[in-house]
Amino acid sequence: MEGKIDIIIFFSDPLEAQPHDPDVKALLRISQVYDIPIANNKASADFLITSPYMDQEYNHEIINFRKNIENRAKQLDKK
Repeated sequence: MEGKIDIIIFFSDPLEAQPHDPDVKALLRISQVYDIPIANNKASADFLITSPYMDQEYNHEIINFRKNIENRAKQLDKK
């Protein structure tokens, strides 16, 4: 949330119950909101690590979800 994380690689055993499931879901949610690439298996981690973007600056747009919700509410009010 402070802009200090570039990518997330998080592996877990999909065949076992995850006692920390709420924490994992929070991690996924944060990565979506702040547009942080996340890998949760070897294939996606390989793609992230070998991406040409790993060696250069990547400017991404962080979606302002609160503003989007406010704009949608205003559009619904107009109808």
